[in-house]
Amino acid sequence: MRKFDVDLEFGKQWEEHIDEMFSGAKTCEIKTERDKWAHTGNICIEIESYGKPSGLTSTEAEMWVHNLVKDGELCCSLVFNTVKLREIMAEMKPYTVMGGDNNASKLQLVSLVKLMETIRDL
Repeated sequence: MRKFDVDLEFGKQWEEHIDEMFSGAKTCEIKTERDKWAHTGNICIEIESYGKPSGLTSTEAEMWVHNLVKDGELCCSLVFNTVKLREIMAEMKPYTVMGGDNNASKLQLVSLVKLMETIRDL
């Protein structure tokens, strides 16, 4: 096979993956960050609420989609294999804070730069 054929086959494989996400063949947990991420460089991932596993800890979805919105407009969507994102989070050991309604949710603050570096280095 020529290089073009190999590249085309590889590209089609991942086109099918995205098509499965949009068609509902893959389950997705979707979270959206508004504005603050653009100022802090961090996203926030919930792992517990009212003392029980929630968010990334409890989801059964195959994919985790994290939308980044600024001034009411979608800037980008980060899409992760959920199992892989859990591994990344364990590797990163992000800073944990309490927040949400009644400060009852345990949230992990994740530096977008460090997230990308951790993914690169896995």
